[in-house]
Order: sequence, then C-alpha cells, then structure tokens
Amino acid sequence: MNSLIGTYECKIDSKGRLMLPSAFKKQLSSVMQDGFVLKRAVFQSCLELYPMSEWETLMQKVNKLNRFKKKNNDFIRRFTAGVKFIELDASGRLLVAKDLIAFAGMSKNIVVSSVGNILEIWDKENYEKAIDDAVVDFADLAEEVMGQDEDGIS
Repeated sequence: MNSLIGTYECKIDSKGRLMLPSAFKKQLSSVMQDGFVLKRAVFQSCLELYPMSEWETLMQKVNKLNRFKKKNNDFIRRFTAGVKFIELDASGRLLVAKDLIAFAGMSKNIVVSSVGNILEIWDKENYEKAIDDAVVDFADLAEEVMGQDEDGIS
C-alpha cells in the first residue's frame, strides 16, 4: 500500500460516528473490505486508524517480543489497550468507541490526518496545539532525523 496523503477537518456526531473523508476512501479503496484497527496513539492524545494489512505487519513485530519478559508483556498490554476492529458502515462512516473518544479528548470538530500508511484522528484543538508546539522544535528535529544518512552524507 502506498503512503496516504491529506489532512481534513471533519465532524464526529454524538453517537461517535465519523464520515471518512472521500479522498481517504479513494486512497483506501483497495483495502476497505478488510476493515481497520483503531487504537490509542503511543505518544499523543489522538487515535490511529490502521488498514488491516498495516496492523497485521505491525503485530508480526510485536508478536516476536518475548512475553516472559515483564517489560515486553507490559508494553504489549498497553500498546493494544482499547484496540477496536472497525468497518465502515453503508454510509462510509466509522464508529469511534466512547473510551477512545475520551482518551483523545474529542469534541465535535476533529482532524483526520495521514501519517505514512495510517491515519491519525485528533480533536481539532489538540491537533492545532500539537502542530503549533512542534513548530518551535521542527527545524532541529528535521535536521536530526533527516539531515544525514548512516554514512554522514546528506
């Protein structure tokens, strides 16, 4: 699957239903029938929506961890806490569970944004704050992460 592209403002209704933006529906059309996994993000107060094939690839790595090491077992439990299998309904909406809405602090206005092969789902205010907070450090972060490859050549 190719990387997803786009950031869209949406609304979530009082029942937790979110209409997936049509641009994402088009990009995900080849994997839509397999469903998705929705989970809490590790580093931010947002949700991550994985196409099933991406989730399975990630879980292959997780399942290689030795579960007889407490640290690994704790990580697996926390990483998969609140994970939900998601299918779009006939109207192209996905249902976000109340516990995940609470975790992400979602109100009516949200942002759905591509991050590589997954989508992040944010409360709009939290998304804007995270982007604004990151602006200050982004130049240094970009240099550190992308500035040089393993050989020291940029």
